[in-house]
Amino acid sequence: MSAKDTECSPDVTLAFYRRLYPFKSIFTWLNHQNPPTKLFTHREFAFTLLGDVYLRYNSFNNADDLKREVCRLNPTRFEVGPVYSARPRDKKTMRAATFTPLLRELVFDIDMTDYDEVRTCCTGKGICSRCWAFIAAAVKILDRILREDFDFKHLLWVYSGRRGIHCWISDQSALALSDDSRRAIVHYIEVIKGGKEMTKKVNVRLVHRNGSVGGLHPMLADSLSYLRTVFGELILKDQDCFEENKGWETLLELLPNKKINEKLRKQWEADLFRASDLKWQDLISEVSALGKDSAEQNLMMAALEDVVLQYTYPRIDSEVSKHRNHLLKAPFCVHPATGRVCVPIDPARVSDFDPEKVPTVGQLLRELDGVAAQNGEPHHSDWTKTSLKPYVDMLDQHVAKLMKVVREQNRAEAERQF
Repeated sequence: MSAKDTECSPDVTLAFYRRLYPFKSIFTWLNHQNPPTKLFTHREFAFTLLGDVYLRYNSFNNADDLKREVCRLNPTRFEVGPVYSARPRDKKTMRAATFTPLLRELVFDIDMTDYDEVRTCCTGKGICSRCWAFIAAAVKILDRILREDFDFKHLLWVYSGRRGIHCWISDQSALALSDDSRRAIVHYIEVIKGGKEMTKKVNVRLVHRNGSVGGLHPMLADSLSYLRTVFGELILKDQDCFEENKGWETLLELLPNKKINEKLRKQWEADLFRASDLKWQDLISEVSALGKDSAEQNLMMAALEDVVLQYTYPRIDSEVSKHRNHLLKAPFCVHPATGRVCVPIDPARVSDFDPEKVPTVGQLLRELDGVAAQNGEPHHSDWTKTSLKPYVDMLDQHVAKLMKVVREQNRAEAERQF
């Protein structure tokens, strides 16, 4: 990637907003229909300007109104918040008790930095196609849970522009969720808990008085059946998480059988370059030798399942999802550090997605070179002439399904009144 691709100077950003940003598609996505409703006019937008100036409680009448203000302010990014009981721009004239968030998409945020303790290819702000496999596994699991266990249908997955992914759920039932309901959903989904000081971050089983452990919740059992297929290729082979001393010592700390731990520690210390998949086979052999269906074997088998979950299960930023008033970066913004556009992703093809191949603002503007703006002026749909088009089309397909729901509801309401 060249320096021009990652450049996000004010001139570059402004050109992007004027010619490429799909304001109309964003409007209909948030509004669910063409005529403006409170879903848009009472929606909060927040802008981050150069110098880390942060402007909250902005609201707009329509897509053109939003575009004019974005082009005037030329923010480095902007965020979308909840639908309030009044227009956010009128907040200062309202009594605090009467200005409350009413509706908001249920959102999820997965950040690659939360996988730093298990990934070996990158750290911190870095991300590559290899560690993207962690995100892909998370999307596969979360998408299934949200659709099958909660019956949500309108999920929009959006690459964050650098090292993560966001999920926006636009079902009307999701919009109306209270904060308590959002916390309950997070509690149901969240498995990986605990800070850096905690080694074991998965505690999802009932421990009986005799020391035996219970089985997994059906949702986790279903998740585990898929994650087992991911674990071998991603954790044992590609990331080789247990090759080095620190990695396999962490693995042993997650296991409850001290005799097995000591035996394997001596064996692995004598073979410093033994690959992770071979170490895992060593472990499986020791567990198999405990005796079929013995209490010790059942305890160890449960521990091995927990290891798979700890290394591959989605790591969500739970605070993002719990509150209606949380703000989240709008789709199609440009990440100022990478120059990449925050584009939608098809969850069915998330494993094929490569963050390093996402269109950058510099690339898109070069694609527009030689393309005459309509009547000599920038046109709102110049994105149709660039590699941004398939991503905007993806959003528009998502919007079409939302608008179909509204039309069907309006038709049903009209029939009831007739």
